[in-house]
Amino acid sequence: MSETPTIHELDDATVRRIAAGEVVERPASVVKELLENSLDADASRVTVAVEGGGVEGVRVRDDGVGMTAADLERAVEEHTTSKISGGDDLEAVGTLGFRGEALHTIGAVSRLTIRSRPRSGGRGHELVVEGGDAGEVQPSGCPPGTVVEVADLFYNTPARRKFLKTEATEFDHVNRVVTQYALANPDVATTLEHDGREVFSTAGSGDLESAILAVYGRDVASAMVDVETEPEDGPVTAVSGLVSHPETTRAGREYLSTFVNGRYVTAGTLREAVLDAYGGQLAPDRYPFAVLFVEVPPDAVDVNVHPRKMEVRFDAEVAVADAVTTAVREALLDEGLVRSSAPRGRSAPEQTEISPESPAREVAGGDAVETDDWTEGDAPAAEASTRDGSSATAPKAPDADADGRTGETTRTLDEVAGSTETSASAPEPTESRASPSTTDESGASRDGDDVATENDTTGDDPSAGVVGPTDQRTLDGETATPEGAYDRLPAMRVLGQFDETYVVAETPDGLVLLDQHAADERINYERLRGEMSGETPTQALAEPVELELTAREGELFATYRDALAELGFHADRVDDRTVEVRTVPTVFDSALDPSLLRDALTGFADGSASETVDAVADALLADLACYPSITGNTSLTEGSVVDLLDALDDCENPFACPHGRPVVVAFDRGEIEDRFERDYPGHGGRRAE
Repeated sequence: MSETPTIHELDDATVRRIAAGEVVERPASVVKELLENSLDADASRVTVAVEGGGVEGVRVRDDGVGMTAADLERAVEEHTTSKISGGDDLEAVGTLGFRGEALHTIGAVSRLTIRSRPRSGGRGHELVVEGGDAGEVQPSGCPPGTVVEVADLFYNTPARRKFLKTEATEFDHVNRVVTQYALANPDVATTLEHDGREVFSTAGSGDLESAILAVYGRDVASAMVDVETEPEDGPVTAVSGLVSHPETTRAGREYLSTFVNGRYVTAGTLREAVLDAYGGQLAPDRYPFAVLFVEVPPDAVDVNVHPRKMEVRFDAEVAVADAVTTAVREALLDEGLVRSSAPRGRSAPEQTEISPESPAREVAGGDAVETDDWTEGDAPAAEASTRDGSSATAPKAPDADADGRTGETTRTLDEVAGSTETSASAPEPTESRASPSTTDESGASRDGDDVATENDTTGDDPSAGVVGPTDQRTLDGETATPEGAYDRLPAMRVLGQFDETYVVAETPDGLVLLDQHAADERINYERLRGEMSGETPTQALAEPVELELTAREGELFATYRDALAELGFHADRVDDRTVEVRTVPTVFDSALDPSLLRDALTGFADGSASETVDAVADALLADLACYPSITGNTSLTEGSVVDLLDALDDCENPFACPHGRPVVVAFDRGEIEDRFERDYPGHGGRRAE
């Protein structure tokens, strides 16, 4: 029998290495900590130079306040800082750094050299720390400010060094960090160098647009919109910055930058708030450029959530998100770049005039059902306002709710094919039946709880959103046939559409909802993948296309040029930040979008060391499959639904779109009965009839 282990104290060297792991995860972590120190030291100029992606060397030079010999000796000790004095200061941290761990932990896992000279005068000094062991402070001839050099990162922790990614990937992380702080501090001239070559340099003029121009390029800078607001109430005191036109996007979130009280944070709450502001204006899986500053009282946000200080916690998270969404949406509205919050299906008066047209043209992507014999007097009408504010009458589509949106409730098949007949034959109800959504005299939407329940003997007035029992019919108006049989999908009988986005079907075990866009996306993806199998065919462009790259993309191109060619993108540099694309993969030719090269670069950078050309191609195909796919809020005919299901059933994986989202959601009979409480006491466990 083994002996009971005893509890003992770890030696100092082991403690230092453990602590370092929380702060120094990779070279970018080192750059972040040192860059924050420079900014806290009131630097007006900072240069970050890295070698070998940062693994071989990192040097950060600034012209900040500098340190005396005594300060330098104290700076590398554990938990020493000039930025806070005690626990009470944590309630309102006003500096980027405050934990007093950066230099100590970096020195524990590298060979660290610091040279510093006070800006106020005096001599310069140098200190070397190797593996946590600090030497003696020595005099050094150096300019005012501080230079920190880090060599052989993780030399004494080989396991951590082993799990670093490729040099290109590690430098990409460094690039992101320096970019964020350059944008957050446009009044500081910030330069990034890699292996002796300048990647970007900002002027330090204090102009945010100038900083964006330096790191993202002219195309992006010219597409940015000013955001500037100071909410009168709530936890947010100001929201400012720049966001991009909805068409100036990238495939990932890395260009969506948010700052809280000047600190760069990866707060999902803020990022989602920015995306919400665009509404439906962004293409699927595309993300805008944003450099957004959110100011809150220091005591309303906790920045001491994690040692890396990239996460924050708000006292009033929902209110903060609402303030950000409102600020960005209003800025985009002022530029005419997004629609107002008018409900889908009804334009705001200042956006368009109402012009009557046949309400029965409901089909997109299939044959339209025409009812030209309807006259303006026959058609149900809905009141709307024209641009000048006068009342205009437009035919209201059958079964439309208060928002003018067809299919707010589940639509049976006879409603779609026989809506004209139903509407014409339904008696005029004398009273309105309570429904999930209705309108008051002003046209505003109200919940059903606010509407008095009144008698309705017919139960099938489509304008009330309530349909009585009917025979099940197809979308063409015929009696429904037995369910379709499939190889991979469950046997199902289509009942209709919900919200013109989901196909509703009955199965032997219950019900299923099928996301028509996700289904079509899967179909298109597998088709494109088949076309691209084997050696990648290329298509020469009629005229070469020049693409301006961001500083990050320009650096990635230098690394992955050959991989891009293998993928089918043949391109050459025009200058450090511009490439000329000559060919694209044939499968992408229909998209006529050589800028997909940028997405390929991001795919290579985001992958691990084992990322392959095939994996990046697969990700591009997944995104490309999105564009021609059926969108939500699209009415389908019976034939097009059947074709969609047949094509989906032929897919290798019909249950998820290429991005991993579900295509089919099932509700079995037991779940449905449980929701209706059909096993309540008194039924002896038997199904209520």
